[in-house]
Amino acid sequence: MKIVVYVCAVAALVAVQITMLPYISVWGVKPDIGLVAVCLIGLLAGELEGLLVGLFMGWAMSLFSAVDLGTSMVAKGAVGFLAGLAGRQVAQVTPLVLIGGLVVASTVASLMTMWSLKPNDQQDSWWMIRTILMPQACFDAVVGGLCYWVIWSRVNLDRLAEGREV
Repeated sequence: MKIVVYVCAVAALVAVQITMLPYISVWGVKPDIGLVAVCLIGLLAGELEGLLVGLFMGWAMSLFSAVDLGTSMVAKGAVGFLAGLAGRQVAQVTPLVLIGGLVVASTVASLMTMWSLKPNDQQDSWWMIRTILMPQACFDAVVGGLCYWVIWSRVNLDRLAEGREV
């Protein structure tokens, strides 16, 4: 049953990312809701589910973008796995902790994408970092923090965490 839910979630998020988010962008920057969703799934469901959903999300999102297949899969899979590890190791994950983690994760994933696109010179790299990478990392962190805050305030996460412990 979880597999069906994750497949439907990935399909819905990819559709929203492609069709709606270009019109909801702020100053030309749109959040990577796939990265945010993978981080939240890893945090709430564990490393294995975060890794698998991240790999699948990266594959599905790379089909509709200019991102290299391997880069997208590795970045989102690694974010899901590391979020799952953080969810198990950190005693109390608050929305602020998640925001900090998402800034780092989004920055690293965007750097991997930037280097795979091979910009022409150092000036192009700094321009990409200043105008695209950092605003998107902040936007991803705010969107993820708000989503986690809504989940955190509505759902008993301690009871949810007890269900995934083996």
